[in-house]
Amino acid sequence: MNQTPSDPTPASGARPIGVAVLGMGNVGAEVVRILAENADDLRARVGAPVELRGVAVRDLTRPRKISQELLTDDAAALVARADVDIVVELMGGIDPARELIRAALESGKSVVTANKALLAEYTGELATAAAEAKVDLYFEAAVAGAIPVVRPLMQSLAGDTVERVAGIVNGTTNFILSAMDETGAAYADTLAEAGRLGYAEADPTADVEGYDAAAKAAILASIAFHTRVTAADVFREGISTVTAADLVAAKKFDCTVKLLSICERVHDADGRQRVSARVYPALIPLSHPLATVNGAFNAVVVEADNAGRLMFYGQGAGGSPTASAVLGDMVMAARNKVHGGRGPLESTYASLPIAPIDDVPTRYYISMKVADRPGVLAQVAGEFTKRAVSIAAVRQEGAGEDARLIVVTHRAPDRAQSECVAALEDMDAVIKVSSVLRLEGTDD
Repeated sequence: MNQTPSDPTPASGARPIGVAVLGMGNVGAEVVRILAENADDLRARVGAPVELRGVAVRDLTRPRKISQELLTDDAAALVARADVDIVVELMGGIDPARELIRAALESGKSVVTANKALLAEYTGELATAAAEAKVDLYFEAAVAGAIPVVRPLMQSLAGDTVERVAGIVNGTTNFILSAMDETGAAYADTLAEAGRLGYAEADPTADVEGYDAAAKAAILASIAFHTRVTAADVFREGISTVTAADLVAAKKFDCTVKLLSICERVHDADGRQRVSARVYPALIPLSHPLATVNGAFNAVVVEADNAGRLMFYGQGAGGSPTASAVLGDMVMAARNKVHGGRGPLESTYASLPIAPIDDVPTRYYISMKVADRPGVLAQVAGEFTKRAVSIAAVRQEGAGEDARLIVVTHRAPDRAQSECVAALEDMDAVIKVSSVLRLEGTDD
């Protein structure tokens, strides 16, 4: 029987699919291991043998559990090989990964990458190159490790309208905040413990200041709202200013604190739609599904018009979980090579404008040290009234030098909320604004 592109099962003698892996850190090493150990299963799933052609590494002298013949320090030459059909990029960073991926795509090779920083800046460029070459660009592993989020947004919900994507997409910060909540320890002590346990990098800035989560938010927003969003479009705040006192206070409001990545379709009064993408630590009610996501786990909640609320939960980082997502993409790309098909392309038809954080309706939690004298609460409330920000709850704690006010607002434009905070900082009755967090996951 003649083989055609529509045949569900290729001929047993189908040409092998050659794979090149760029980078052999924790994820790369796991990808190489799984390729070797699951060769028979992968062949059955793809419809052709999947063969590792080589692995590009920086240091050839470092001992590795792989044949030395497969290793090279010339990534460009490996990408250019005629017997390579799929390039798996796991190097990280912008350069030279960007040039290598472009070279692979332009030469007709499909690419699988977990490089969130690169995709958050150059998805458009790389997607265009893939479209022009009629090859695949897959990146499930770039967001939330093993959790399948990208493919459901691109395929399963392609016929629906996504309104909101919100989640915990950074395991390091979630571990830190969970530990602070459980033990009452200070941020600095918990960060140090995260480093000792291997959850935090030697330089944790990308995680704790929200850069990693912002890159992932840009990718999710681009897919969910058919609009090209970059990391520069994402409003970002990290967790370094969150205190143990904040977590204690949150419990009194039946809340906890999480670093959230939020991508939202904003509907203006005139019917105009815009996209909001933001990352910040926020209070969420204990009844919210994200409140119970603890430790280094990740979770993403998607809200769509017809599907309703969907939640994806699991391990968001680590060698094996991330390698699982990489291999899933690789199998899809390999099947397409065998059958002559292609995966879904980038969709940016909506081209919605980005809503600045000032225009986004939010709620605020504000903790302040105040003078212990009559009339202070009225003065504080007056600043909110001037800016049409309604107060939902007030808690007074301590006395004398320890007097403190905690104010929780109703929803109002972020600009008005931040102006209230600035006014409070200038008041004689307010000794110090100790903490400002947003409140998410409520309908108020």
